Amino acid sequence: MKRKWTNFDVTILGLSKSGISAAKYLASRGANCTISELRQPTDDDREKIKELEKLHIEVEMGAHKEETVLNSDVIITSPGIPPHTAVMKLIREHKIECYGELELAYRESTRPFIAITGTNGKTTTTKLVSQILTKAGYNAPACGNIGTPATDFLDEDIDFFVAEVSSYQIATSKTFKPHIAVFLNYTPDHVDWHGNEEEYFRAKASLFTERHPAWAVLNAKNLKIAYLKLDILSETYFFNREADDKCVYIKDEKLLIKDKNKQVHEVMKISEIPVKGKHNLENIQAAVAVCYIAGVEINTIREAVMDFTPPEHRLEYVATIDEIDYYNDSKATNCSSTICAIRAFEDQKVVLIAGGRDKGTDLTEFCREVKRNTAAVILIGEAANRFEEALKQEGYDNAYREGSLESAIDKAASLKLGPVLLSPACASFDMFTNFEERGKAFKKYVLKKKKAGPC
Repeated sequence: MKRKWTNFDVTILGLSKSGISAAKYLASRGANCTISELRQPTDDDREKIKELEKLHIEVEMGAHKEETVLNSDVIITSPGIPPHTAVMKLIREHKIECYGELELAYRESTRPFIAITGTNGKTTTTKLVSQILTKAGYNAPACGNIGTPATDFLDEDIDFFVAEVSSYQIATSKTFKPHIAVFLNYTPDHVDWHGNEEEYFRAKASLFTERHPAWAVLNAKNLKIAYLKLDILSETYFFNREADDKCVYIKDEKLLIKDKNKQVHEVMKISEIPVKGKHNLENIQAAVAVCYIAGVEINTIREAVMDFTPPEHRLEYVATIDEIDYYNDSKATNCSSTICAIRAFEDQKVVLIAGGRDKGTDLTEFCREVKRNTAAVILIGEAANRFEEALKQEGYDNAYREGSLESAIDKAASLKLGPVLLSPACASFDMFTNFEERGKAFKKYVLKKKKAGPC
């Protein structure tokens, strides 16, 4: 239900895509909007600021000024701002209404949300759900943490918001209750933001245990996720394992649905699925469950899955040079994502390029997977020292250090030991603005090498 925003003083924390989208929407409804950004402006920021000022949106850079915060009727916060920061403490102390951009979109719309969360696979699953629903004739844009804010679609006549939802966005929402919520998987991540592993899981689980969506789609093989069924009021679909009740699963090389009447329907043969990796089979099962709940015919689901291309920077094939394949998996910003990527190559041992800004998570499982299934590792960035030491302790001695992404690609190529996989297991912020920039740099250099021809 749309709120009357005329003459409300609203501060938006963060000059980000979601912050700018929220500010534009609110300003168009008559609110007095100020965007407050802690960092100093870049040249790109200055161009954005000029456009925002034309819409009568003020922008302050370099600090979250106390007077700006205290003069606010409502604050829309960026999901990237942790709860322990000074500005968030100030907001709580003065009991100012504060929530995130996703919550704003939810409050301003009567259309149903499909919320997809989990540690890994969110973007792929979100894109696939959107594609299947679109093929079925719905207007169901992918939005949220995927890169396009949900508020961008508030003035459009849509059928579903298909939202990738991060733990940050859940934690900064108060009333957000999706029609269908998906919990793909769980491994420790973002501990720096949430404070500890349990708080990270609690944030994600609260989408189910506190919001009680009409439908919950849960990973049956992850017991922490599967046991949520005991604490929620939602109708439940399991995926990734056959269950007594409603589920999507794989058996005899077929993807199957068991409906509420316990009748089993074949969706497609596994050989018909075009994407690589066991983790993507799990993502597809979750997407199939969502779209079946939404009423999409099985034939339509099958056709859409067969046409699906994974999003950029996720196990993305780039080129073959001198009989060596190059893959861009820059979106792998944690160890579990990289483990999934390595396992996707099954009987091939890859040359892995890893490293970046360290998240400080435990490296034991990562190192064991590397030891079992890689031919060599090229380490770059701030995390290189810790990763190298951890690999040595695991008895892995085929790791190399390079000072740049380009030199790492050259080194991997010179080894000629197998497919080259950029799957960093780290954030990108030590060397790049984001994982997209890192992936684009990888692809640009690989394609440059291909154009140059054999050395």
